Amino acid sequence: MSDFPPCPKCNSSFVYEDGSFLVCPECAYEWSATDVLDDITSSQLIICDAHGTPLKEGDAITLIKDLKVKGSSQVLKVGTKAKITHLLDGDHNINCRLQGAGTMELKSEFVKKT
Repeated sequence: MSDFPPCPKCNSSFVYEDGSFLVCPECAYEWSATDVLDDITSSQLIICDAHGTPLKEGDAITLIKDLKVKGSSQVLKVGTKAKITHLLDGDHNINCRLQGAGTMELKSEFVKKT
């Protein structure tokens, strides 16, 4: 086999180099080796807070708005601190542990990094 990465379209391992491009003989797809690296870095999950600061697991965050807890009469007040346990892909993209409220999922647009 070759030392080139597999085809991004059909995952074929029979890839060869043609000038500055890589070519798949099975599906005739051509791409640049640098395009593959750009796709890998852009596919990583990047979640930002309300001010555009990137968040990562383990960061401390603070609520910037009062939030009602669905299914409860509890309200999370502005300034409530939390610690991010996981970043998720979806509508509620932060799984965190809130002081006095336990673990829940929040939208990143209602928090800021502290």
